[in-house]
Amino acid sequence: MKVAVVQFKASTSKDVNLKKIISYIKKAATKNATLVAFPEFMMFYTNSSQTPKQLANLAETINGDFVSSIANTAKENKIQVVGSFYEKSRKKDRVYDTSFVIDKTGKVISTYRKIHLYDALGFRESDKMASGSKIAKPVKTSLGKVGMMICYDLRFPEMSRSLATAGSEILIAPSAWVKGKMKEEHWITINKTRAIENGCYVIAPDQVGNIYCGRSLVVDPYGKVILDMKKKQGTGFVKIDLKKVKKTRKVLPLLKNRRTDVYPTLKA
Repeated sequence: MKVAVVQFKASTSKDVNLKKIISYIKKAATKNATLVAFPEFMMFYTNSSQTPKQLANLAETINGDFVSSIANTAKENKIQVVGSFYEKSRKKDRVYDTSFVIDKTGKVISTYRKIHLYDALGFRESDKMASGSKIAKPVKTSLGKVGMMICYDLRFPEMSRSLATAGSEILIAPSAWVKGKMKEEHWITINKTRAIENGCYVIAPDQVGNIYCGRSLVVDPYGKVILDMKKKQGTGFVKIDLKKVKKTRKVLPLLKNRRTDVYPTLKA
């Protein structure tokens, strides 16, 4: 199966970004990709001057124009799409950072609200966002079972392990990884580690430009980086083979070798 990974610099305009996204979906379909994955904050770029109220006013529901337009394009081009958007929240002046999976019929088959907000290294996403309260169950796609994460979630191994033990063969993590000291090293190491420790593929489309580092990655179940988009905007293509997941989990049975009978006994 062929996967398309999109890396681009989102503008502050929702309409401008949507036109780019639709174009990327169509291009991926012409290249016979089964699924196209987009980065976090693909809806629009927000800077520090934007207030929580302004962001909340721009957010939409899952049935809003933004996701609906993407779903229609997916249906017209018979391709699956993974992306994210700012979702309206019941909490005043707060939005959810929500990812979605759309099947080739244009149906939204899974959504996930980001659990781990980026309150670190001088940033406070919780000033504008509400955190999700549960991990989304892995969803069946024609690629295999997909587990959803978003960006900062990658730093928390408990989440990827939960998704893997629930059946995920592929982890997809739309991201907007902020540039900074050692940040690219962390990004690459964490993506490789999540793949190795769970014996699964990790697909991590990332924003580039503005304050973000790019380096969108796909890592195979044994930890080999099979796609690194560096700093270029555009679409990268890579083939996914679920036989590698089965083979890796057989020769390196980390999920089976866990001692869950012992781990809970240690207390602080």
